Amino acid sequence: MGIIIPNELHIALRERHRKERDRRVADRIKAVLLRDLGYSYEEIAEVLFLSDEGVRKHVADYLGEEKLMPENGGSDPQLNKEYTAKLLAHLESQTYLYVREIVAYVFTTFGVTYSTGGMTAWLHRNGFSYHQPAVVPAKADKAKQEAWLAWYEKLKKTMGDEDHILFGDGVHPTHEVQVTRGWIKKGIRKEMPTNGSGKRLNILGALDLAEMKVHTQEYDTLNGENMIAFLAYLLVQLPRGIIHLIFDQARYSICAETAAWLVQNPRIQLHFLPSYSPNLNSIECLWKLMREHVMYNRYYAHFKDFTEAIRRFFNITFPQNAAQWTDRLTDNFRVLHSPLLANS
Repeated sequence: MGIIIPNELHIALRERHRKERDRRVADRIKAVLLRDLGYSYEEIAEVLFLSDEGVRKHVADYLGEEKLMPENGGSDPQLNKEYTAKLLAHLESQTYLYVREIVAYVFTTFGVTYSTGGMTAWLHRNGFSYHQPAVVPAKADKAKQEAWLAWYEKLKKTMGDEDHILFGDGVHPTHEVQVTRGWIKKGIRKEMPTNGSGKRLNILGALDLAEMKVHTQEYDTLNGENMIAFLAYLLVQLPRGIIHLIFDQARYSICAETAAWLVQNPRIQLHFLPSYSPNLNSIECLWKLMREHVMYNRYYAHFKDFTEAIRRFFNITFPQNAAQWTDRLTDNFRVLHSPLLANS
C-alpha cells in the first residue's frame, strides 16, 4: 500500500513536476507521487531506473522533511520546536488567504525561508486544511443561549396536547441575483445576468416543526400593526391550544402596540430569543432553503416573476419536500459563543 498524502498536496506536486527543470528533483517528485498511488518501492525503482534503496530514501526524505532537492541543492529549512509552537499559536488567531503570506510571516518573524510547497506540506502535517471559517455573531453569548435551551426543553415537556410551538421571523427577499458557487464546466466563464431592481418582499413567517408546516403572510412593511395582523392570522390557522411563538427581538415584535395586543389575546404567547442568536431559530434554515431554491444563481427579469417564485416555494415546493428536509429543519441547536467574549 502506498503512502497517504492530502489530495491538494498530490496535485501541487504534479504541478511542480510539470514545471521542474532539474531531472534529479523531478525523479524525487515522481518517486513520491508513484508511492502515493500505491506502487511498490521495487516497481518505482524499475520505472525510474533507480535503486530500491534510493527510492526509499527519496520518499523518506520527503515525508520527514519535505525534501526534494539533492544534497548539494539544499531543501526547505525547518522551524525548531520554539518557533513551531509560536507559529501554531499565531495561525490559531489569524487566518491567511494565501500560503505565500505565511511564508512571508515566517521569514519576517523567525528569519527562516520556506518555499510555498514546503510551507503547504508543513501546514498539512500540522493538521491545517484550506476551508472557510464559520461565521459567529460578534455578541453571541454561550451562557445566555444555554439558559434559553434549558427553558425550551422544559417548555416542550410541559406544553398541552393541543398546544403549538412555532418559530417565527421576518424575511425580506430582494429582487436581485445572489451569485454563489455551482458546478460549471472547466475552462468556461459562465456569466450570470443581474438586475438593479432593489424591490423586495416583506414576509412574516412561522414554522411548525411538529407538523412540518409553514405559515406566511406578505406585508407592505413590517411594523407593529402588521405583526398584530400576523398574530391574528395564526389564531385563525390554529384555532385550538396555546400558540408558543418563538421570535427574535425585532422592534415590531417588542413594541408597546404588540405587547398590548398580546395581553388581550393570551392564547398566543410570544417568547423572545436571546440577542444575537439566529442559530436558535429553526426558521432561519427555512429561509436558507428558500434562497437556495429561488434566489441562488437565478435571474428573474421582472419583480412579478420573482414574487411568484417565492410564493410557489412556500405554497408548493415546501409542502412537497418538507418530509425530506427534516434533517435541516430541526431543533437540534448548536450553541455559539463569540470569540470576542472568550473571557466572559
